[in-house]
Parts: sequence; C-alpha cells; structure tokens
Amino acid sequence: MNRREILGKAQTIIDGDRQKDYGDWSDNAEDIASMWTVILGSNVSARQVALCMIALKMVRLKRGPHEDSFVDICGYAALGGESDD
Repeated sequence: MNRREILGKAQTIIDGDRQKDYGDWSDNAEDIASMWTVILGSNVSARQVALCMIALKMVRLKRGPHEDSFVDICGYAALGGESDD
C-alpha cells in the first residue's frame, strides 16, 4: 500500500462506517478520557487519548509490519489534530 492509499483508507474509516457504528470521535474521545481519568487517577484529555492510541499502534508495529496500524495512526493523528484541548 502506498502513502496515498494509506491516507485515503484512513479518511474513509474516520469519515465512514466507523463513525456511523460508534458515533462522533469527539464524543467518544471525551468518554474514553473520562474513563481513563478515573482508572489512572489523573486528568486525561481527548488529545491524550488520540496520542495514546497512536502509541498503542506503534507498539504493535514493533512486532511486525501491519498496514492497518499505519492506517489507524493516520486516522488518530487527524482526529487528535481536531481536539480543542
């Protein structure tokens, strides 16, 4: 998969069925941040949720090349870039 395909697939995912199935990213990120805040005992922002999800994908890539992880990193980066916090 080349860079345009990776970016295109990421855009399709974040703008397509995933949003329809799971709802708006900003709402989900806030909900995840609230849960992680309770679990970790430290305030977590929506932007930090995106960064942590990117980190998760990076750790998975350490184990071997998985195109979907690169796609997901692009998606989380785009969504995290929209965060207001």
